[in-house]
Amino acid sequence: MTPAETHAPLAPSPWVLRFAPLVSPGTRVLDLACGSGRHARVFAARGCKVDAVDRDKQALAQLLGVPNVRTLACDLESGVWPFGSADYDAIVVTNYLHRPLIHRIFGSLNASGVLLYETFMLGNERFGRPSRPEFLLRPDELLEVSVGELEVVAFEQGYAAHPQPAMVQRLAAVKPGFLRDRPL
Repeated sequence: MTPAETHAPLAPSPWVLRFAPLVSPGTRVLDLACGSGRHARVFAARGCKVDAVDRDKQALAQLLGVPNVRTLACDLESGVWPFGSADYDAIVVTNYLHRPLIHRIFGSLNASGVLLYETFMLGNERFGRPSRPEFLLRPDELLEVSVGELEVVAFEQGYAAHPQPAMVQRLAAVKPGFLRDRPL
């Protein structure tokens, strides 16, 4: 598959859309491994200031000129973490897993931060790529790594039929205190 095929335009994730209202308009959002920016566009249209990050410059080029979106071509798995701590009101991660970054991602959320995460889990190898264990979450893994750092709003895992058959985990979580300070 070419990088362009890998980052073919997809509809926004229903999971991300479901929990997008947790993110207030005008806030700072980080879309990690954003591909062509399907979620960056959602949050930018809601008035958020979005940093869209991917290593594929061709995919990022599809976001040029989109209001409220700033792109950064960056290989997240090598070099220095390019984001400060406690900078973002929300971070969105879909179809991407690099375990050494998980706690850095959590640390880049500010005190009222929201994390929307959705990616593949073990069992997905039956349906195609990714199929290597290092790219597949173990059962309950997202839930377990968030303990002590985030409060879970929603979590699910298992078979998903759309946009294609896959085994996935999904987490919507917030920094402690977020839910006390605002009604859902």
